Order: sequence, then structure tokens, then C-alpha cells
Amino acid sequence: MNNTKIVKVAKVLPEYCRDTKEILPFVELWLQGQEERFKRKVIKIFEGAAVDKRYGIMPIEEVFLATSFEEKNTIYVRETKKLGAEVLRKALSDAHWKPETLDYIITVSCTGIMIPSLDAYLINALGLKQDVVRLPVTEMGCAAGISGLIYAHNFLKSNPDKRIALVAVESPTATFQLNDYSMANMVSAAIFGDGAACVLLSSEEEAFGPKIIGEEMYHFKDATHLMGFDLTNHGLKMILDPLVPETITEHFPMIVHPFLEKHGSGIDKVDHLIFHPGGRKIVQTVEELFGKLGKNIDDTREVLRLYGNMSSATVLYVLERFMERGIPEGEQGLLLSFGPGFSAQRVLIEW
Repeated sequence: MNNTKIVKVAKVLPEYCRDTKEILPFVELWLQGQEERFKRKVIKIFEGAAVDKRYGIMPIEEVFLATSFEEKNTIYVRETKKLGAEVLRKALSDAHWKPETLDYIITVSCTGIMIPSLDAYLINALGLKQDVVRLPVTEMGCAAGISGLIYAHNFLKSNPDKRIALVAVESPTATFQLNDYSMANMVSAAIFGDGAACVLLSSEEEAFGPKIIGEEMYHFKDATHLMGFDLTNHGLKMILDPLVPETITEHFPMIVHPFLEKHGSGIDKVDHLIFHPGGRKIVQTVEELFGKLGKNIDDTREVLRLYGNMSSATVLYVLERFMERGIPEGEQGLLLSFGPGFSAQRVLIEW
């Protein structure tokens, strides 16, 4: 019996914030020893990234200091615990749920390493019950916000009358590589920001919110090289293949249409596109593809502009905008994100 409702989405931002134009002098300073042509190209990438500002768990000065992996990861662990507790508290308070009524907790993060995972600390910080079921999702990158929704739905589908919290906390600034002058590092530095989000879901009969109609993952064959991290002595080094937008275009019809058909829907019936803003190029690619189908992804573009790509949490920021809108009953939304694997993940919801 399928009765999964999305009850509440909350977000929390780290304390440090800079406009992109304020970051450019730091970038110029960092690139001092590089040749002029390369410097101009990198500044252009920052200026054309369609990100106006971004938030961070550390001040911009610290991001551009040559700290070790250990030091950056220590900041990541400290701030992730703080942001995770804050966003979960906010979501529970907004939904008028007591922490001890949660049956499951899923945490999502790929931008640092901590064992025990974040969920263990949240159990203590918020006083969750002792038999709460925990699931950390750590290596699915940008797709993991939707992965978390898929796992939550599968938990709730087979367990009526339960409540679940999905908490995503990401800090790509903690992964910035000072001694890596590859295009992948430049592009990721230009598009990424930090943030936290929480989604509360329920299979209770009286729960109110859009219902999950269906979910599915789509795995691209032999495409593990397209996106991810290499773990080096300096930390997590970004892998980002320029062929990603092209690969998405190629697979797009297979990703969207069979999935919607399977759940008795079609692109003409989908009123709202809740797409993860991976970066300007991916947003443009998907915008063109959906544009041909008569749809827009304005909210996706706006989230990218205001916060940058916060990895797994970003699609949940887009979802929050729709949740706050008072959407008429019967309208459908399609959540879509891409991540390492390479994979596309989809969730269909109905208000």
C-alpha cells in the first residue's frame, strides 16, 4: 500500500556568504603564477557560472588557504553536525512533530568523511528514540537528495503509520583543491556552495502533503568515469567530464518518458519540474530538452543563482520552493537529478 506523503521541507544555510564578484579577487590571487590566458579563462568560468552568491562553512579566506585534508575534514565534521541538527530541528518544529516520533532517519552527504555518520550524532543531539532505524547515504553525490527520497519511500511503502526524516548536509567548499589547476576543479569551484536541507515524510493516513506516486533510478552503462571524487592526500579531488551534458541529452528520452508512462502519466500531465541544478551547462541542456516539451525549469535556475550547486541538498531547495506555493490538488511534479555512477534518479509526486 503506497501512502508516502512529503510533509515538510526545510533549509538552513551556513553562516558565511559571499557574492561571486567578491570571490574573484581571491581567485586572481590564487592564480597568480599561472599564464594570463588561463587566468582569463578561469575568471570567465566564474563570471559565466550563473551563480550570484554562495554560502560556506568557512570564511572565503580559509577556503584559499593551503590547509591539509585533515584540517578541512575536521571543519566539515564540526559544521555538518551543527547544520544537520539545526535543519532537522527546524523541520520538526515547522511540522509540529516531536523528535521521538521519528521511526527512520536518513542522512546524506558526500563532501567529507565521518564515522559514525551524521545520523548517529543527530540521534543524540535531538533525543531520537533508541530503536530509530538509521541509513547514511554517502557516495552518491548530487543524485543523493533524490536517492534519499527513494529509500524513504521504500521504507514507508512497506511500513504504514511511520515517520521519516531525510537530512542532507553538503560542503563542497571543504573539497576545494588549492594545488589542482584542472578544468574540473575550476568548474566545480565556480558552481559549488554549501547548504543543508531536511525533508519529513510520512505513511500516516492523516499526513498532509504531495504523495509519491513512483520512483526509479536509471543507470548509464560503463559511465563511472564521468563524475565523482578521487581520494588523494590533499582530499577529495573532483572528477567532472565535459561530456556530461551530451550524455544526458543522448539518454534523456529513455530517462523521462518510460518512467512517466509506467506510472500512468506523461510529460503533458507533469505541471512542475523539480530538477537538480548541476551547473549552468547541465541546466541549459535540460532546459532546452524540457523547453521542446513546453516546460520550464525557472526554479532550478533561480536556486543555482542564489546558492550554487550544494550537491545532494540542492534539489531539495528546489522542492521547498514548490512546497511553499499552495499547488492545486491533482497537479504533478517530476523530481530529477544526475550523479556519479553515472545515474539519473526520478521521483513523481502528486498534490
